[in-house]
Amino acid sequence: MAATIARERMTARVDEQLVVFLVGMRITRFWRVGEWWPVFRAMPRMLRELSRERERGMLGYRLCLSPLREIFLVQYWSGLEPLLAYASDSDGEHRPAWAELNRRLRSGSRIGFWHETFVVPAGSAESIYLNMPPVGLGAATELIPVAGRGDRLAQRLGRPAGQEAGEARG
Repeated sequence: MAATIARERMTARVDEQLVVFLVGMRITRFWRVGEWWPVFRAMPRMLRELSRERERGMLGYRLCLSPLREIFLVQYWSGLEPLLAYASDSDGEHRPAWAELNRRLRSGSRIGFWHETFVVPAGSAESIYLNMPPVGLGAATELIPVAGRGDRLAQRLGRPAGQEAGEARG
């Protein structure tokens, strides 16, 4: 089923704190499938678990592919505490996958791994979508017309009118 295309300027409704979590892997040797495939397979299990158990706090995610060797996810979380709770939950999919990744890296595997975490205070997230189906933050939350949050970027971020000087319309 195709997603509905938003023909008007839309923005994501984000009224609370938000956490953006980026996580990725780099495949250094494609021919060593036994080295990277188990690590690669762990992420879909975690995503299924998080999508099925919405109370854990993941709002949504987007899978991204970099040229040739890197795969990463952008995840949106309802806050830092739910992310930390999931990371440390011994009954979830993450802990065994994390232990396995660390075991592989300590034993000399050349898989590249990285993550970054951004805590976005309430009122500090901004987005705009036009002629797009819901993606990214807009797919993880709710799309509303831009007019409901302000026509300009500074307005949508709650900045005073004087901070809008020279700002391009977003």
